[in-house]
Amino acid sequence: MATSPLSSSSAAGTNTSATLSTDVYNRVQKTMSAQNGVATKLNTALKADQTKLSGLGQLKSALSAFQTLASSLRGGGLSTSATASDKSVLSVSANGSAKAGSYALNVRQLAQGQFLTSEAFASSDSKLGSGAGGSTIATVKVDFGTAGEQGFRLNGTSASKTITIDSSNNTLDGIAAAFKAAGVDVKVLKGDDGKFSLAMTGASGAANSMRISVSGDAALKSLLSFDPDGKQQLKQGVAASNAMLTLGDQEISSASNTLDKAIPGLTLKLSGTGKTELKVTQDASQISSNLKSFVSAYNELNKKLQALQKGELKGDTALNQASGQLNMLLKTSGGISQSALAASGISQDSSGNLVLDDKKLAAALKDDASAVSKLFTNDGRGLADLMGAKAASLTGESSALNKETALVSKEITSITAKRATLSKALTAQATALAALYTAQAQTGAGSAVNGSTGSSGTLFDMLG
Repeated sequence: MATSPLSSSSAAGTNTSATLSTDVYNRVQKTMSAQNGVATKLNTALKADQTKLSGLGQLKSALSAFQTLASSLRGGGLSTSATASDKSVLSVSANGSAKAGSYALNVRQLAQGQFLTSEAFASSDSKLGSGAGGSTIATVKVDFGTAGEQGFRLNGTSASKTITIDSSNNTLDGIAAAFKAAGVDVKVLKGDDGKFSLAMTGASGAANSMRISVSGDAALKSLLSFDPDGKQQLKQGVAASNAMLTLGDQEISSASNTLDKAIPGLTLKLSGTGKTELKVTQDASQISSNLKSFVSAYNELNKKLQALQKGELKGDTALNQASGQLNMLLKTSGGISQSALAASGISQDSSGNLVLDDKKLAAALKDDASAVSKLFTNDGRGLADLMGAKAASLTGESSALNKETALVSKEITSITAKRATLSKALTAQATALAALYTAQAQTGAGSAVNGSTGSSGTLFDMLG
């Protein structure tokens, strides 16, 4: 301790200096040994909290990994698969309600949002229109509806937006920010010629065309107005449109390029135009493979929970909650028939691990693969659905695990600060003692440790 102040305490020669330094060092160490207990307690508490924080992190990671696997088995992940012959036209995903079969599609048009641009300016931050003192220069109203031969018709579902332009925002940058704050996607674009213009993009779908009216300043009116049935100061680059496709002999129109009701159990994401064929299959071997993955993932989680219970998180509240709730859910199966699970080959051994009987599973799949599938994933009511949801809740923002992690992190911060303060104080005391004892040794004065003559008051009185 405090070797630096002790090493320069004497100029009486090499041997004398070394002896004197050792003597002073020993006296300082003896005097300050009583404070070792405080430092030891802080170090012990810090190590315990760091160990606990590590354990909580491992617990959250294990629960999250299991939740991810369980969620991947929801819907079509467990029993059905779907493919498109031309993936440039669309991608497709299936859930458990999709029926096996083939479907012919022809995508003729994708859904698009309206795209409008303004005239270009040399600068994006130059003032437009007139106005001073924060007063309103112009008021812009944006209506949403369908533009066509019968005139502009409001869609009745999207409320109109009102944007105020005043002397604080009457630039291209300010106007774009004001539109964006109102919920209309407007950006400032810089062209190849170095000039700047406004670009407005509406939501996809024919019923989301925009009609923009401006009252007030004439310059802003000539910049921003757009009437599908009349004068158009903004230039339309793309008209709002619906996706158009045929499914067999059925005509389908959609405001979005994602369709989840065109074919029951399938979600279609359109990406191009053209013809494609969808094939939906139900594969019993897929069910078997995924159930084995589920069992393996749960057993890995159970192994980690037991290891943490014996180590970093022994007796921990969050760990006990996770273990207890997951185990209870397995024992009750969330209302799922225990006999049906047993008939499908799923049971639990004495250590809490899941056991899968391949012969029973094969027989159950041969008898009714769909019924087996629904035991594990069934619109949120299957075992994999319920276990995944439980794991997610155990790691959620309001979970005991999250709260405990925050508390331990706060304690570590507090202890670290206390250790820094204590270290500073002990260093100052050691330095003062080294100087005091060195001076006493050089003058032959009494020791502040043993109470010999020459000492006045206590150690802390002398340190001030």
